[in-house]
Amino acid sequence: MKTRLVKADSAAVNEAASLLREGQVVAFPTETVYGLGADGLNGDAVARIFAVKNRPADNPLILHIASRRDLDALVTRIPPAAEAAMVEFWPGPLTLVMEKTDAVPPIVTAGLPTVAVRMPSHPVARRLIAVAGRPLAAPSANRSGRPSPTRAGDVLDDMDGRIPLILDGGSCAVGVESTVLDVTGPTPRILRPGGVTREMLWRTLGPVDEAPSVMRPLDEGEAAPSPGMRHRHYAPRVPLTIVEGGAPALFLRYDQAETRGKTPVLLCTAQTARDAGSRRCVVMGDRDDADTIAESLFSALRELDRVGADIAFAEAVEPAGVGLAVMNRLLRAAQFRVEGRNTR
Repeated sequence: MKTRLVKADSAAVNEAASLLREGQVVAFPTETVYGLGADGLNGDAVARIFAVKNRPADNPLILHIASRRDLDALVTRIPPAAEAAMVEFWPGPLTLVMEKTDAVPPIVTAGLPTVAVRMPSHPVARRLIAVAGRPLAAPSANRSGRPSPTRAGDVLDDMDGRIPLILDGGSCAVGVESTVLDVTGPTPRILRPGGVTREMLWRTLGPVDEAPSVMRPLDEGEAAPSPGMRHRHYAPRVPLTIVEGGAPALFLRYDQAETRGKTPVLLCTAQTARDAGSRRCVVMGDRDDADTIAESLFSALRELDRVGADIAFAEAVEPAGVGLAVMNRLLRAAQFRVEGRNTR
């Protein structure tokens, strides 16, 4: 299959919508990361997503909608917490988990009785969903386990020859996937942190729980109630370890690796890179502005594989605000290899 990467103008969006109605898979931009979309009510089309990504079948997908009325066919009821969250955060990087209707194929939800739904704010995504005329199942547009793509070129690196079309809408502004919030219980629960932070949700909804698996791997046999919860996820090819204790601890691990004959690289903030001397660094943002780290994180993880290193060490980030989402992704990218203090 020849994969075309095209600017996301009106003609390209119409072509992509036509492909989706035919049961094909296309990649498109959202404000979080690029998505790999298929008709979310067509089980055969959704199965193509799993095949293209090499994605495990027990990893549920998120349905993307263009308007509030699209939700009625997908969920059996809308809890008060969901109503409040939609008023405040939709369209935007918040996914809500609610009880599904029979219209949603089991393959979308990995057999769970709930479905995850969000309304993206990116104009290309909203237009594509509207023109296609159906909700789109759309995980991140990368090979399973790899860092999510925030630029169209990253999608092409993973999907060339696997899908017919990539809509290029520029770089993604948020940079990490949406927050996933389960609203089926008495207290809303964060299953995956993202651009809508725990603090923002508290201000709107009151008390919000956080699933223990946000900062730890799933237990053996434990079902994944949300995308992005598998042990190995977002990972570069080079082995990655998170180092807590700031720049001195990072530099020590780097120097020790060199002494052992390794070729190390640091994934670190701009401030740490300025003090790193001749040590090789890939910068992931500003230590004092976690939004910059979130925006650059996945492209920085991909860069680790381009610098010729055989081991990488990542600077830990304070898990507050969007920093919680950053640490969630780093922990999974590192397969929970952490040196130094506790992660919380």
